[in-house]
Amino acid sequence: MALSRTPAVHDHVALAEIEWCGELMIAASATDGDRLSPDRIDEVLNVRRERPAPSARPHQPSRSPRRRESCGGGE
Repeated sequence: MALSRTPAVHDHVALAEIEWCGELMIAASATDGDRLSPDRIDEVLNVRRERPAPSARPHQPSRSPRRRESCGGGE
């Protein structure tokens, strides 16, 4: 009986995400605190976040909680 060989399929995005998770786990195991800071996460993932100056941030009005609508009818 001959085995059919299917070419290996690689999901490069998934592989990159798995690698990043591993890097974050290594960094988390080496830290003294309970959590990694956002700056440390950016450093581990080798990203640079563009942050607006504090005076450039638009004012965000507070939102009131939305009322949950009933799905079933008969109230």
